[in-house]
Amino acid sequence: MSGDAAAVVQSGGEERKAVAGNAGGNRIQVSNSKKPLFFYVNLAKRYMQQHGDVELSALGLAISTVVTIAEILKNNGLAVEKKIRTSTVEISDETRGRPIQKAKIEILLGKTENFDDLMAAAAGEAATGDGEEQS
Repeated sequence: MSGDAAAVVQSGGEERKAVAGNAGGNRIQVSNSKKPLFFYVNLAKRYMQQHGDVELSALGLAISTVVTIAEILKNNGLAVEKKIRTSTVEISDETRGRPIQKAKIEILLGKTENFDDLMAAAAGEAATGDGEEQS
């Protein structure tokens, strides 16, 4: 994955970027309007393979999407919570001409001890499934 890859995402009207090449290289800013849920689940798995952990971040209405992604990864035995931070950020709203307050969440997830085994098993099942479809 390129260090300067970026995808523009929106949540609640404001534009933000999900940038792969930030300081840690493992931060995903989640939206609930541009990409499907499992895009972020699979991206988080890839980041955990590369970096050992992943930080999921969201503003406003996208917070529930971040929590859902974290719970999917935890319930599948792939991730453990390392840290959860909540805060309020001020965003300028051009339509109203004044700053507005938005809730923000950041969830740091780490790989479980059997992450690599589970990913290898999933890759093996996918390869077997592909072979069965072709026969």
